[in-house]
Amino acid sequence: MIRLPRFLMPLVAGCVITILQVLMAVALLAPEEPINERYSALVQHDSYWFMNIIDRGYQTIIPPIDHKVMEVSNVAFFPAYPAFAVLLRNVFNVSTGTALLITAQLAAWGFWTYFFLFCRRWKVAPSLQICGTLLILANPAAFFLVAAYSESLFLMALLGFIYWSTTEGRTAKALAATHGLVMSATRIVGIVCAAFPLVRSAFQTGWRGLLKPRKWFRENEAAVGLTFVAACGGIVFFVLCQLRWGHWDLYMRTQAAGWGIVPDYLAVFRPETYRWLVPALNNPTEASQLSMTLGALLLVAIAVCELVPAIRRCAGLPLRAGIYFCAATIYYLSVSGVACVDMESMLRYEFSAYVLIVLALLNFLRQFRTPPVWLRAFGAAAVAFVSAAGLCLQGWYVWNFTRGHWVA
Repeated sequence: MIRLPRFLMPLVAGCVITILQVLMAVALLAPEEPINERYSALVQHDSYWFMNIIDRGYQTIIPPIDHKVMEVSNVAFFPAYPAFAVLLRNVFNVSTGTALLITAQLAAWGFWTYFFLFCRRWKVAPSLQICGTLLILANPAAFFLVAAYSESLFLMALLGFIYWSTTEGRTAKALAATHGLVMSATRIVGIVCAAFPLVRSAFQTGWRGLLKPRKWFRENEAAVGLTFVAACGGIVFFVLCQLRWGHWDLYMRTQAAGWGIVPDYLAVFRPETYRWLVPALNNPTEASQLSMTLGALLLVAIAVCELVPAIRRCAGLPLRAGIYFCAATIYYLSVSGVACVDMESMLRYEFSAYVLIVLALLNFLRQFRTPPVWLRAFGAAAVAFVSAAGLCLQGWYVWNFTRGHWVA
């Protein structure tokens, strides 16, 4: 039998899953309209801000207007996603909304491809790969991967950054830097996630080396350089804001003025921040509040798995530590940002952290011997139940989203 190229099967698997996600949203749940209108129903809410940025460029008054008016102040989104959409629109001569959707869905394909490339690299068992895929697909916010939002581009760039920065060779490092630039130019949290190589190096060499910073810097010059380059995507955006409007922090000013986003960096440590009530189906804010609580529990559970001597596994720990760092960063900064608006949109923001935790969990579980049949059956049943419940809830959200209702 001819051996398939290394990237072919992950590419095919990623393409199949992306197409299934699009079909589920467009063919099954979108309004009963002509197919082009069904497809365009995935352009909602924040998508219109990206369209405005593409069509008009960044425009604002100083100070930014104190409510949401995209025709007056639209410097509230990072530039990578609209920039790629502009490129596709000009190349294929399609509408702005279609360009945004194609960009997001190509990025979703890239995200799933990297997910399966990690599984291939780590030799994750097929059963575990299926479970991990279902757990991600069934997350209620997973449909944002194929909607006209920046989630898929950010996740594709983040996973690509992690994948190539843990690969040897100059070409791999160049690819890691490229993915890192896109990552930090897509979401502000990507600037902090750029420190993944530093965290991984610190766990590889030991934290005691940090007591001698000059020596540690010399020994980890490659990681430091890669982190700096990866963060430059967001830094360049801040520099451009400074040069054009005289305020490097105009993005944060616009968020504060229009959306009322005033970061509370202690919110995650306050017990009253966490909500335990089952949300009403028609209340997306309550769903976001519960997702914030569940995210904290998931991070605690992961910490227990990594720290309890009876179940901990040190193999691959530096890599997982870097992934956990990115997940915790996304979670913490998201909570800090939306705590002042009752956790609005946390359901969507937390999805990226959730994906990273599932990825790290696959790396962790692959080290165990094949469990007994009864344990495998119980695990499969649990994943099936959670996936079925999550897909039903996601279907409800997609139905509402494609009809213009606010979801997250």
